This record gives sequence, structure tokens and C-alpha cells, in this order.
Amino acid sequence: MSSPAPGDRRAGARRRMARVPAMAETEVLDIVAGIARKLDARQTEITRAMSALLAHEIDQLDEDPQLVELLEASVHGNVSTIVHVLANDIPVDHLQPTTAAVEYALRLAQRDVSSNSLVRAYHMGQDDLMKICYDEVSALELPGPLTLAVLKHISEVVYSYIDWITLYVFDAYEQERRRWLGARGNVHSSTIHTLLTGTGSDGSAFEAETQYRLDQTHVAMILWSTGADTEASLNALDHYVRDLARHLATDSAPIVTAIDRRTLWAWLPFGRRKPVLDTTELAAALPAKPGIRTAIGLPASGVAGFRRSHEQARAAYSVATVPHTQVRPIVGFGDRGVAVVSLLAENLDSTRAWVWEVLGPLAENTDQAATLRATLSTYFATGESHLHTAQQMNLHRNTVKYRITKALGDPATGTHSKLDLALALQVCEFLGPTVLR
Repeated sequence: MSSPAPGDRRAGARRRMARVPAMAETEVLDIVAGIARKLDARQTEITRAMSALLAHEIDQLDEDPQLVELLEASVHGNVSTIVHVLANDIPVDHLQPTTAAVEYALRLAQRDVSSNSLVRAYHMGQDDLMKICYDEVSALELPGPLTLAVLKHISEVVYSYIDWITLYVFDAYEQERRRWLGARGNVHSSTIHTLLTGTGSDGSAFEAETQYRLDQTHVAMILWSTGADTEASLNALDHYVRDLARHLATDSAPIVTAIDRRTLWAWLPFGRRKPVLDTTELAAALPAKPGIRTAIGLPASGVAGFRRSHEQARAAYSVATVPHTQVRPIVGFGDRGVAVVSLLAENLDSTRAWVWEVLGPLAENTDQAATLRATLSTYFATGESHLHTAQQMNLHRNTVKYRITKALGDPATGTHSKLDLALALQVCEFLGPTVLR
């Protein structure tokens, strides 16, 4: 017997969904609607907890801050849909997947994340949501038969939705994966990933296929687009890489591979020389188009340098893409504070708690605290010179003295070393509201 086509499978799942509410009694529907309203009030909490669970438990889902943000949007869209179906007895045969759910599946396909991870995420999410529903039903203390009827209805709706949505997004994933593998700019993707993971025996196969020499100095870059035009994003990013290569006078053409529709990885070759990279100068001399951002590693040589510079670019990228932080068009691993902050950004909850302990009131998200943080950070950066701080910030020296005294006068800041204070200030500068009170 032949397997049904994807379209037939989705149609079958949709029919199962369509008849679920019709099988429930009015009393059951009313109770379920009340539970759904409670879930609706907890949507933000449920979404964040479920997203954190999936990102932590499933390999490759937490490797990129932007991917995690898109995961949360997908989870929110799916939870919201299920809640509305339960609350309003909606005829689900006309449901359409949320944009975020489909886009997340496409992005995983573009990044060569296993489809098993996608399907497993949905089933783990289903299990997590059902546990929440069990607790809500248990709290109602309904008679036994009614409890079973309510749980049966909720379970059937949730199962049928997950059955349908996984078929839909899996089909979208497979189509995108086939399209993406043949897309322009991805011909070297597999070869590059093999070299980065160290699964290849040496670099000879890489050089033969890509015509890019490994026995030289490399500077790795990650470029991504935050603009709305996804169709033009890759072309714009590719052109910007070429502009950077020309400006820095590379020895030959860079090697570039698309990671998804909004992200490029690139390596710029410099032969035997090690360029001095000043990201501030680069951003001023070569302004990017709106929506284009760049993370840069340090120059490094050979196969190990090819990998290490890329690791550094990814670390800078992890700092630059923390939500609600200051937007810099170019962020370098060698920029002051980026290397250390990239390590602290891996555990934001712990880092946030530490910043609050070290800075006390200075960690508040207010204009006054921001002014004191900026002054104290400049003071440390200038060797604790009131004069140089005043010159750099264009302030009167007495103003600087007043601010420094106020900033260091709190018991919280007074009990910590200057090194801790300076580092905590750097974390606030890069991660902003994410670590502030």
C-alpha cells in the first residue's frame, strides 16, 4: 500500500480537527472555555517557559539568539491558536498556520537543522501544554466522569492540532530544504561546515572545491539583515562583503556561504599579513545599508585560524543580537569588552543577578542611572582620571567628580572591586535593558 501524499495527510488531519469540538457536550465546552481563558491570561509565562525548555532540551535550537527569538514567536503563535480554539469552539477546519511557525520551519531547513528537531519540538510542546491543562482541570475538582470528559476533549483538540501542524511545517521544511540546497551561494556550504566541525581529514578537499587557500590569514565575518525585504537580503549582504573586502584590500576574493535568507558567513583572505581592524573606522568609512549588521572575528592563520576567527565572530554575533540592546552596525570580537561579555551572555539569568549585586542602584533602567554608568565607565577607561573623563565626555571636571562620588558612594558599589565594577558596566553597555532592573 502506498503512503498518502503530504497534501492528503494534511487534509486527513484537518478533518480530524474539524470534528473534535462537535463531539463534546455543551457543559464540557463551557468548562474547557473557562480553562482556555486562564491559559490565555498566562500566555506570556507559558510561551517563555516552553521556549526555554525546547531550546535547552533539543540540540541545535539554542545556537543562535535570533533563532531562539523566532522559536519563541512560533511557540506563541501555536499556543495562542490552541487557546482560541479551546476558548471559542472555533471550526478548526479553516485554520491556517501562523507565519512565525512556518518561518521557523523554513529557517531550520536553511540552516540544515534536522527535521527531527522540528518534529520533536512540537511533541515536547504538546506534552508541556497538556501538563498545564491537567493541573488546571485538577484544580476545578470536578466529578470523575466530567473530569475525564474535559480532559478527553482537550487532549483530542491539542493532539489533532499538533498532528496537523507538524505535517504542515514538516512539508514546508522539506520543500525549503530541497530549494535551499540548490540556491545560489550555497554550493560550498557543506564543505565549509565539514571544515568547521573538523570532520574532514585535512583541508585539501576544501581548497580543491572552493579554490580558497587555508595557509594564510583569515578574518571571519557574520553578516545579517534586519530589514523587511527578505528577497533582496542575501544580495545586499553579499555586496557588502565584497565592499568590505575591497576596502580592506584583501589578497583575493572572500569565500561566502548563506546560512539562511538573512544570514551570511564569510572569510576574508589576507595572505601573510595581519590586518588591524578598527570597527569604528570601518563603520564610518563604509556605512552599511539600513538593516545590515556585521560581527567580526580577529585575524588568524591556517585551518585552526579559519575556525577560531569564525568562533570569535559568532561570539561577537551573540552579543550583538541580544534582544533590546544597543544597535551597532559592526561589532568586533576585539572591541573593548566584547570577548568577556560574550561569555556572560551565555547565561543571562546568572549575569543579570550578578550585575544587580555589583552595581546596586546603578543597575536600574533609568536615565539617571544610565548617566552615572556612562561617566563611571569612562572614568575607569581613562585610568581613573577626572580630567580625561571630563574632556572625553565634554563635561566640567566638577560635574565628573560629583557623578563619580555619587556612583561609588552606594554601599553596593563600595564593597566590590574596581575590576568587577568595570566589567559590570561593560555588560550593561552591551546588553542594556536585558540585564537592567
